[in-house]
Amino acid sequence: MKKISILGSTGSIGINALEVIDHLGDAFSITALSANKNGKRLVEQAKKYYPDSIAIVDEEAALYVESELKNSGIKIFTGRNGLLEMACRNDVDIMLNGLVGSFGMEPTLNAVKAGVDVALSNKESLVMAGDIIDREKKKAGVHIFPVDSEHSAIWQCLSGEAMDDVERILLTGSGGPFRMRPLNTFKEVTPVEALNHPNWDMGKKITIDSATMMNKGLEVIEARWLFGFESNQINIVVHPQSIIHSLVEFKDKSVKAQLGVPDMKIPIQFALTYPRHAPAMWEQLDLIKIGTFTFEEPDLNRFPCINLAYQALKQGGTTPAVLNVANEQSVYRFLDGNIGFMEIPEIIEKACEAHEWNTHPSLDELVHLEKWATDFVSSFKSRYI
Repeated sequence: MKKISILGSTGSIGINALEVIDHLGDAFSITALSANKNGKRLVEQAKKYYPDSIAIVDEEAALYVESELKNSGIKIFTGRNGLLEMACRNDVDIMLNGLVGSFGMEPTLNAVKAGVDVALSNKESLVMAGDIIDREKKKAGVHIFPVDSEHSAIWQCLSGEAMDDVERILLTGSGGPFRMRPLNTFKEVTPVEALNHPNWDMGKKITIDSATMMNKGLEVIEARWLFGFESNQINIVVHPQSIIHSLVEFKDKSVKAQLGVPDMKIPIQFALTYPRHAPAMWEQLDLIKIGTFTFEEPDLNRFPCINLAYQALKQGGTTPAVLNVANEQSVYRFLDGNIGFMEIPEIIEKACEAHEWNTHPSLDELVHLEKWATDFVSSFKSRYI
């Protein structure tokens, strides 16, 4: 029985992961859970799974959690520092990081330093600190198992292959809700419209990233650190059906693809049970029902965030971290109705240009840069709102 900790257990990835673990029976013992603000759901999970520890970040929610779990015997970590402390524990076999945004970077690094394998959904960890995490991963001799459907697909396609035989990888993306929307109406896009994803049921931040296609840009950077490919070997193709999750082309021009219904439980289960494809009760792929696959080039005029991500990867150093934080904070401002949809890439580009570039930032420098980029975005004055 493997011991697992789940960071972000009350979010979309965490809930799906717990469903997978329920399905797998006694394969896993849940030792730790965490939430940001959803104290009610965390308490429900704690009472169901009885982990030995939990972490709740929000102070007000922490009061509720402590009251509800009094005398339960469960150790309760509170605040950001409590989460980071819990992420340092070395008595688990695998940590699933389902946290959202740059908030998840340090917990990933802490787990790696503790010698714990990480099932990684938090792509921002590698976008922010790919160089640092890669060095620490090699030093500790641990593994990072990708949970994103696209990176899980690449991982599966590369299994048993010689990396020198790979020509390129192709990350697929649905194109989001605005693939066919007239570009001249993008200034009018509302948060409600941007949150209406055609295929996937995800959290708000990643759903907006899909609408801008920044999620593909971030995945390009993540793929560089997961698999070691250069930017010119990582391509994006729009696949509206979201059935082919990504492809690998080899030097002999043969191509492997991984297919499945758009359900995050599939890549989560593979990350947790690797190298096995354990039996599952999820929906089966029906190719006859789907009928047709289509593919398109991404429209870079419609989705400028893609180019910004490629530029950041090529520049390296601190630029991907600034890109990530500026995007994250811009998305939150858009969701709050404080900036327009088309101002998201504008702010990101300005932040990347304005920051003080550093080739090999330390963790402390990245933390400082996160605050700088957050302040930069908050000071932007919208022309539309």
